[in-house]
Amino acid sequence: MIETNLEAVAADPGTSLSELHDRAKSIFRERFESDPTWVTAAPGRINVIGEHIDYNDGFVLPMTIQRYTCLAAGPATNLGEGQLCSIYSEALDDVVTIASDQDESNDGPSWVRYIRGVLAGCANLDMLPEGFDCVVVSSVPLGGGLSSSAALEVAMATLVEAMCDSKLDPLQKARLCQTAEHEYAGVPCGLMDQYAAVFGSDSDLILLDCRDETSTNVVFDDPSVSLLVFDTQVHHDLATDEYGARRAECLQAAEVLGVHSFREVDVARLNGARGDLDALLFRRTRHVVTETARTLETAQWIRERNWVAVGKAMCASHESLRVDYEVSCPELDVAVDIAQNLTGVYGARMTGGGFGGCAIMLVDSNEASQVGADLARTYEARTGISGKWFTTRPGGGAGVLRGSENLSSGHEDLEFE
Repeated sequence: MIETNLEAVAADPGTSLSELHDRAKSIFRERFESDPTWVTAAPGRINVIGEHIDYNDGFVLPMTIQRYTCLAAGPATNLGEGQLCSIYSEALDDVVTIASDQDESNDGPSWVRYIRGVLAGCANLDMLPEGFDCVVVSSVPLGGGLSSSAALEVAMATLVEAMCDSKLDPLQKARLCQTAEHEYAGVPCGLMDQYAAVFGSDSDLILLDCRDETSTNVVFDDPSVSLLVFDTQVHHDLATDEYGARRAECLQAAEVLGVHSFREVDVARLNGARGDLDALLFRRTRHVVTETARTLETAQWIRERNWVAVGKAMCASHESLRVDYEVSCPELDVAVDIAQNLTGVYGARMTGGGFGGCAIMLVDSNEASQVGADLARTYEARTGISGKWFTTRPGGGAGVLRGSENLSSGHEDLEFE
């Protein structure tokens, strides 16, 4: 094992949910000189396996993480005529006013488009709140492939529910947030991210069938293993364009094969149709078909606590994403390569859309701190980039927060409503 100064390369401690709650309330008081009436939160997520499968009707295995986007809001204090809300982002130090009359244009800063899409979707369901002020704080890394956009969307939809004293059906809520990302942010994402934020469990992974939009929980409670998230601190600009390109390529391949989706294709059928597909479309299809099978196998191995098999599946997933789907990048490949050669690591892979962001590792809990420190040190030596890492358990789903009113209390009683 490489000896590393653990204090010098410590884990990113993040911000607890109670600390986010306190900070959101404090910033709201500073900006709007009143106490917020509502505070909501929604988690980020990692995808343990099943990448680029949700828009191909396959199976995915996401897990919410202990990183959250938190919104504090109250009745508006100084809005002009025709204005619905004033929203301040702590991370971007940016404030934007949104009009009551929503449309599908994508004008304005990119982060606001997600919110505008959710508000428009809620308005279409006759859930339009009175004017309000809002503060956004978050511990979900932006652009890290941990679904910061879905966390923001679902936290906002949850806020609208609270402000209107009305509840959306949970699946309808996830779909509304997905539509917001499609129509306002221009990202043709599948349902996985929003679904995970809505349905997340604090003890389980979610095995989601993306064809019929149903799920089963997979218990993840073995203390001997942990999931380590490593943020490469890079995000290449081609991610959004290439995401759309991959989706178009899959649609093209499905049309050539004469199927509605790749759920109708197994490896034997794919190999039999190899002459019908050009080399690129064959590779794209091979990733989807094999990744869907790996996801189902991995879910069963997790139930059996067969961590060696889970780790091998994660490594195979990364290789498929790197070679067949071509959505990795040099920095992700370096992080995964380093991790696979460290003591205590069962397996590693990229997570999220790719082209940067985060890699995840299944690690022996007793070795997690050493693995994270060794990985960060070696990654910086090979890339010149200082990466960040943390370990996480399942983070639960979105909700309204209730807790002590005393900001200095630490909110020991903080909980989802």
